[in-house]
Amino acid sequence: MAQGYVKASDLPQVIPVFPLPGTIILPRGQLPLNIFEPRYLNMIDDAMAGDRIIGMIQPTAGPRRLPSLSSVGCAGRITSFAETSDGRYLITLTGCARFRLASEIPAQTPYRQIRADFAAFEADLSSPPREDDDLDRDRLLDALRAYMETRGLDIDWDTAETAPPEALINSLSMALPFDGAEKQALLEAVTLPDRAAVLTALLTIDAADTLDGEAPSMQ
Repeated sequence: MAQGYVKASDLPQVIPVFPLPGTIILPRGQLPLNIFEPRYLNMIDDAMAGDRIIGMIQPTAGPRRLPSLSSVGCAGRITSFAETSDGRYLITLTGCARFRLASEIPAQTPYRQIRADFAAFEADLSSPPREDDDLDRDRLLDALRAYMETRGLDIDWDTAETAPPEALINSLSMALPFDGAEKQALLEAVTLPDRAAVLTALLTIDAADTLDGEAPSMQ
């Protein structure tokens, strides 16, 4: 259960959003952010004074200042906050639930606000799956090994082999340097097994492309 929210109507229906390309948060995932733009410092101040909820959503096109937004994002709650000596905020968001962008509302604030529809993703507020029954962990880890080897990277394999399914799949989905469209596909996967299948496919395709001579896109 995310921060005591039980049903979709428990979450605020109007939320500020932080459009950030190539970045997603998933339910119960943790996303560290370094906030330095004045409009987003303002957003954090307002969120800290209220329910601490911020919507992470990927921009799709248009000017940097006012890009179009993806149709699906995920709300997170500020669960860690620190201010640096040069005025930046270091925060951690913990994912609550995904939402559909119902509409953008006129706002007097320097940051954007939307009306969020959480109804389709109410299951995000339930306890995470505890069993491995629907996860082909061996296939996922084989694809992950090939991906990491082609990029010359490594991870804590003991943790990867024993982590709970949701923690493993969501942390990889958030942390690995997939492009924006691939991140969005991971975000919008309806169930955890769906996301595992998308993740496995992306790892396999990327590793094959790299072996075929395409340079990996490091971030």
